[in-house]
Amino acid sequence: MENVSGLGPQSTVPAEIDKWNWGAFLLNWIWGIGNNTFIALLMFVPFANFVMPFVLGAKGSAWAWKNKKWQSIDEFKAVQRKWAKWGVFVLMAFIGLFIALFSIIALSLKSSEPYKFAVSKLQSSQKVSRVIGSPFTTGMPSGSMQMSGPDGKANISFSINGPSGSGTVYMEATKNLGQWQIHRMVLEQASGDRMDITTSSSVALPPTVANGRP
Repeated sequence: MENVSGLGPQSTVPAEIDKWNWGAFLLNWIWGIGNNTFIALLMFVPFANFVMPFVLGAKGSAWAWKNKKWQSIDEFKAVQRKWAKWGVFVLMAFIGLFIALFSIIALSLKSSEPYKFAVSKLQSSQKVSRVIGSPFTTGMPSGSMQMSGPDGKANISFSINGPSGSGTVYMEATKNLGQWQIHRMVLEQASGDRMDITTSSSVALPPTVANGRP
């Protein structure tokens, strides 16, 4: 077949390359610039950016053949394979970064004073002992914790599993003048029943926990 790439609408697209393009799907606008397919810049248009990766994946190969001059079909395939490999690499890098960031946040919450005090309070609660049992284990916490000098705020949740049951613990705490206080802690059992673990409107961390000393 005569090479008629790079002629725009007049180009005839060989059937063997008119297939799904992973490089266009994964790298979208970056791939578009590299392949003279500037319609990929619609990725910067709100709402259009949700569908453009799929449009580029389906139509990208044909557009790239029409918009850029290629020496041969083999060259086109080789270049598109490289784009696909880079797309997979970037995707894996983003996933790895997300997992690392999530782990750092979770470990930070797990080592925080509010979380440690929450677990201590659960261990001493007769209510928890009746419905969850002892000993129990807690999962990796999630939520947020904001600090500003001697003040702060924490909203944390984590799973709890024991020999008698399981559930999720939700906790609200604030830090005022260097001291944390738990304002509310709720245990939601697997059945959906909710139990307030906080026995008073505000529970302050004892000095042994707040100061990190025995």
